[in-house]
Amino acid sequence: MINIVILGSTGSIGLQALQVIDQHSDRFQVVGLAARDEINLLAVQAEQYKPKAIAVGDNDAYPALKKLISDKIELLSGLEGLSAIAAWPEADIVLVAVSGAIGIMPTMAAIKAQKRIALANKETLVTAGNFVMKEIKKNSITLIPVDSEHSAIFQCLQGENDNLHKIWLTASGGPFRDFSEQQLENVSIEMALCHPNSSMGPKITIDSATLMNKGLEVIEAHHLFGVGYTDIGVLVHRQSIVHSMVELVDGAFLAHLGAADMRIPIQYAFTYPQRIPSAAQQLDFTKLAALEFQAPDVKRFPALELAYAAGRTGGTMPAVLNAANEIAVQYFLGGKIGFNIIPRLVEQVMNRHDTISEPGLEEILSVDKWARIMTEDIINRGGIS
Repeated sequence: MINIVILGSTGSIGLQALQVIDQHSDRFQVVGLAARDEINLLAVQAEQYKPKAIAVGDNDAYPALKKLISDKIELLSGLEGLSAIAAWPEADIVLVAVSGAIGIMPTMAAIKAQKRIALANKETLVTAGNFVMKEIKKNSITLIPVDSEHSAIFQCLQGENDNLHKIWLTASGGPFRDFSEQQLENVSIEMALCHPNSSMGPKITIDSATLMNKGLEVIEAHHLFGVGYTDIGVLVHRQSIVHSMVELVDGAFLAHLGAADMRIPIQYAFTYPQRIPSAAQQLDFTKLAALEFQAPDVKRFPALELAYAAGRTGGTMPAVLNAANEIAVQYFLGGKIGFNIIPRLVEQVMNRHDTISEPGLEEILSVDKWARIMTEDIINRGGIS
């Protein structure tokens, strides 16, 4: 049996990971679960999977959860709890599927504990990519990307790393890919949460709508595959059938195609380098009318270009990009700023930052905190330009 810890078990990725485990209960078992504050669902999961430990990120949720779960299950809380469960002695694989920069410390704990990591948290590598990848190599850790795009690239590059010319990340384009700039000014929260092809959590859904999600993936791909930013391209692909592609030195392209079902990359991360049957729907090529590809419009969706700029600058700038975006999305979802304000706000915070070129982890976390405070300050003072 392969023992699995799931950080973010109540989110979209976590729930689908549990479906994979359910289908292959002869192979996998849950030894740890963690979430932010969704205590009722955590309690249900605890009853079903009977893990050794559960962690709740919100310390305030600890007392209520304590009343809901068996005394036989160890209950942890806060960032320390998330980190402890990520390093759980019995765990073989740790799925990091929490949203936001909060994933950094648990990921580092899993690295130090020599765990295999299935990474579904973009912000860890966006914010602290250089530092994390150094630790990955130093500790000889197997890290398998779970994002469908990076999983696709990872799979296409098996045996082809030395032949890589360029990475092509595909994007659905989000719900507003055909909107004019004027229409984007009037986007509501409800409209932004309706992704055309996928069901995801609110933060990543908004990031997909602004194309910031794809920008974060560009930075993540840079760290995962050691590729320069000029050699990472983005294509809008409405059908979400081609999950990403690699272009090789001889002009050949290798593409990863399949149904838009996150259970496929999740399961691959659990079984790599093996493959086993999946519950995902089979792709029927006779029902595909077309596969379309377009260049992204960075004028209407400037977040993508901001991410490229942050990545090229390097150092602490990607951490600023990510932190400012997290706060901006939070305020948009709270109805306090408009959709089109999100990238403008991120750019303002980036412009106010003096980049540290080779930061340590403490400096990265300090800059992350600074960027969050700065973003809130600009919003609360009405200083958005």
